[in-house]
Amino acid sequence: MMGLPLAFTEPLLLIGLVSLPVLWWLLRVMPPRPRRIEFPPTRLLFDIAPREETPSRTPWWLTALRLLAAALVIFAAAGPIWNPQVGAAGSKAPLMIMLDDGWSAASNWDVRIRAADELIANADNDRRAIALVPLSEPNRDITLMPAGAARVALRQLAPKPYSIDRVETLAAVDRFLKATGDCEIAWLSDGVDTGRGEEFVAGLGKTLGDRSLTIFEGGTSSPLALVAAENAAAKMTVKVLRTDSGIAVGTVRALDQKASPIGEARFSFGPQDKETDAAFDLPVELRNDITRLEISGERSAGAVQLLDKRWRRRAIGIVSGSTSETAQPLLAPTFYLTRALAPFADVRLADKGSPQQGITQFLDQKLPMIILADVGTIAPEIRERLNAWIDGGGVLVRFAGPRLAQAEDDLVPVKLRKGGRTLGGSLTWEKPQHLASFTADGPFAGVVVPKDVTVTRQVLAEPDAVLATKSWASLEDGTPLVTGEHRGKGIVSLFHVSADMRWSDLPMSGTFVEMLRRVVDMSGYTSKPGPGVASEATTETVAPLHILDGFGAFGPPPATAKPLPADYRDRATSDHPPGFYGPAEGPLAVNTLASADRIAALNTASLRARHATYTNAEPRDLRGWLLSTALGLFLIDAIIVALLGGGLAALLRRRAAPAVILLGLVLAGVSVLSPAPSRADSASDEFAMKAVSQTRLAYVVTGNADVDSIVKAGLTGLTLFLAQRTALEAGDPVGIDPARDELAFFPLIYWPIVPGAPKPPQDAINKIDAYMKQGGTVLFDTRDAYEAPPGENGASQTPGMRALRDILSSLDVPELEPVPREHVLTKTFYLLRDFPGRFNTGQTWVETLPRDEDEDSAQRPARGGDGVSPIIITSNDLAGAWAVRPDGQYMLPVTSGDTRQREFAYRAGANIVMYTLTGNYKADQVHAPALIERLGQ
Repeated sequence: MMGLPLAFTEPLLLIGLVSLPVLWWLLRVMPPRPRRIEFPPTRLLFDIAPREETPSRTPWWLTALRLLAAALVIFAAAGPIWNPQVGAAGSKAPLMIMLDDGWSAASNWDVRIRAADELIANADNDRRAIALVPLSEPNRDITLMPAGAARVALRQLAPKPYSIDRVETLAAVDRFLKATGDCEIAWLSDGVDTGRGEEFVAGLGKTLGDRSLTIFEGGTSSPLALVAAENAAAKMTVKVLRTDSGIAVGTVRALDQKASPIGEARFSFGPQDKETDAAFDLPVELRNDITRLEISGERSAGAVQLLDKRWRRRAIGIVSGSTSETAQPLLAPTFYLTRALAPFADVRLADKGSPQQGITQFLDQKLPMIILADVGTIAPEIRERLNAWIDGGGVLVRFAGPRLAQAEDDLVPVKLRKGGRTLGGSLTWEKPQHLASFTADGPFAGVVVPKDVTVTRQVLAEPDAVLATKSWASLEDGTPLVTGEHRGKGIVSLFHVSADMRWSDLPMSGTFVEMLRRVVDMSGYTSKPGPGVASEATTETVAPLHILDGFGAFGPPPATAKPLPADYRDRATSDHPPGFYGPAEGPLAVNTLASADRIAALNTASLRARHATYTNAEPRDLRGWLLSTALGLFLIDAIIVALLGGGLAALLRRRAAPAVILLGLVLAGVSVLSPAPSRADSASDEFAMKAVSQTRLAYVVTGNADVDSIVKAGLTGLTLFLAQRTALEAGDPVGIDPARDELAFFPLIYWPIVPGAPKPPQDAINKIDAYMKQGGTVLFDTRDAYEAPPGENGASQTPGMRALRDILSSLDVPELEPVPREHVLTKTFYLLRDFPGRFNTGQTWVETLPRDEDEDSAQRPARGGDGVSPIIITSNDLAGAWAVRPDGQYMLPVTSGDTRQREFAYRAGANIVMYTLTGNYKADQVHAPALIERLGQ
């Protein structure tokens, strides 16, 4: 009705609205004027002022109120329905439901299923047969079925994780309509054109002819998609696509291989923007760990971008044998190589020294690719290491030059002639050569051959039977410009010209950048092997490993998924759904959309169809609301008439006393029921303000004055140590009662165990348990390591440990283990081997971490709290070692008498605090080089 989701079950009753003008006239009509008869005593009444007056006619606003109430009654009688079910009521023709079920329909799939279910219910009421046509299955037979079977078939449908081709379904639809004849069609569209949309709309119009068509579109948010992720030099960017307009914002999340979050990036659309960028400003080491980008809150395979080794920025080492870098750095080979590689790789130049030292440096760093620019003779021991590195998967790229031309070296793909070939000089008849072609099955296949690249000098390869199979690029005279071959798991390639401008102008061309990009793609992942590779191995195919469903969730590969070539770079299809293919240690990523794909709104204006929108609300009968409103208006009318007639005032005068008493009782009840502010609330607010004003350490008040004073002094000393040695400037420590105080304000709670003290109430235990499960850490210190009797289990027999076991018996404590050497707690701030306090003989226990080598590591539960153990147990009396008097002197001695023990106790405290505040970030491999260097010192 007029564009609103409103319909009437009895629309003919709306004719009653025509009677409203007549009702207006009847309500406004005046009674006949009374006759005037003179009566002398009435003059006595003239001086009496009347207190109430009755108007001679009904006010217009009261008449309008009555008319509105009457109109509401008429509307209610017509049976209004909000969000009515769509369908041709009373039709006996079969119903065909066409359903878009590609990735773009996944984000609002429930809404589409609900709309289809309503259509099936309407058809069932009219005893009509139903045909269900998912547009992703062109080979599916279209048959009529009863409503029950249609509902079962509908529940079995799921969105596909790739773009569907609607055009391929037109042939099956045409055959069905010709066999069926008259039919009503409902198309549940996702409104997205992922390709050939105009062709489908035109073909559908011809196929349907004069048949009834209803198109469902709109009423839901448009889908979002990710394409063209790029790991640039400074940041990683990805494009976010949409089909509608208007201002919008969102977030893209980055995850690693274990689905752990690495970072988030915000994106925003302008009023007319169809695409925008989200950028991750992260260190390159973290960006290289990203394997999945996804839009938060968007459930579709198109909103996921999977990344493999091709998106990693390789670290490439460059070693030059030339000495011109010092005298003329802008003419050096390293200058051109650095400029060409910088957009897609992290370039590392060898430290000043001999080329042998530079090669050793990069081999020690285990780089995936090394470039040698005019490096001649290589020492035998370095050559052996290079051969082993290549066999293990390294990529060695060499550039010619005067030194290489005079050297005899087997670290090249082909045998070289000594000396060089000069073209275009005054002492030669040969003219400079131009680049002629790239081999069709080489890594440079598809690169446009430049016409302006000229070669004036090159090193020649000795002709043999396999030279042609190792050539990747050739000059006009047929001599190779670039050669390469496969060795073990790695590749060796040679540019037969120098990396600077002395032998050719190739380094100045854009082709040089693209050629290096193709070679870099082969480092760590041979995306397109050259002829030297193809000649020794057939085209590699990889099997599906983990496949995305239509909602963007990983699952096992379906039976229809087929292996694909290892150099596959296209978008996902029904045979090759999106996901990871190949081995788990180096999978190939296939995405729903290719980098160049874009999406647009589907234009269905050319179709002669009825348009309906998806609704998220169920149909609602408005008769009850309208009748209730009309009744309320009639009550208001009665009150107004009573006020105008004076009846209400007379009633109030006669009932004044009861009304005053009733009003007094109501006010008294309100005052009694209103809560008065309590002192407890004020104290709780003061505690909360103090706790959140600064980061503070907390300790459990035991009730033992000596223990509590030592613990408070110990945490005060640790706080001072943290302020001196770290960036943390914490406030004074706070004593807490777990049963009464809020614990969530504190990252760490120190709990000294006092033997013989009563066990805390169960409420306190429950709050401690909830605190640990929500990310907090409790440090239990039994302070009795020196009391442990000798023997293997002596530490567990102390009075403090028995009291601790009594407390932990009511807590949900995870499996514990002594702090292992590789635990994050040993390297959070200081590198530590143990955690001494006043005593150094006790062990420190933390939650057991799963080991990668454990056979049951997959069955261990995932840990929350950013990997922080919720419980730490020690018996070394840490607070006693930290405790200081107001004059700065230590309160208690350490058992060994060594001042270094107290220093290590403070360091242990710093590590524990940093561990609880920062989590397990030090477990990341990013920190490995720095930690190894510190350990070496």
